[in-house]
Amino acid sequence: MKNILKKSWMIVCISITISSCDLTETPEIEGTKLEEMCGEWWFRISSGGDLVAPNYFLLTTSNTAANTTVDLLLDDHETWPCKIKCKVDLSTLTFVPQNNISNYYADNIGVNIKGGKILKKAATTTGGNVSDSIYIQFEFADDPGTEYIYAGYKRTGFLEDEH
Repeated sequence: MKNILKKSWMIVCISITISSCDLTETPEIEGTKLEEMCGEWWFRISSGGDLVAPNYFLLTTSNTAANTTVDLLLDDHETWPCKIKCKVDLSTLTFVPQNNISNYYADNIGVNIKGGKILKKAATTTGGNVSDSIYIQFEFADDPGTEYIYAGYKRTGFLEDEH
């Protein structure tokens, strides 16, 4: 009797194991529509050809919840402060010029984008690695008439490139 119970229990366990397997195909996981322009970037700020500060700052670019091919979130983690949803042209990896963009960090500091571009594998990092390059030309409402450039490279994850 004991032997029959053991065999029955083993058959039940094997049946449950086999029937619990998902035999459907694994879904294909895709990236976001703007993944070519998304990421973390180390950048410096310049104006009139001069560095505003010698430090590198972190910039994040990401898609919006709508996941379109034209709307990009840009966040400088309160460096200026500047967190905006801006327009981009994915086919040319450029930032579309826009005026008076709402700033999520500071309602009273509107942002104008004069232009900008991401260049694939066009930057050499401070650690000597090849990475994507970014530059964006801004004008901020709290300093009208002055153009600022955020320029830098895509974060590689290598320790020698961190700031």
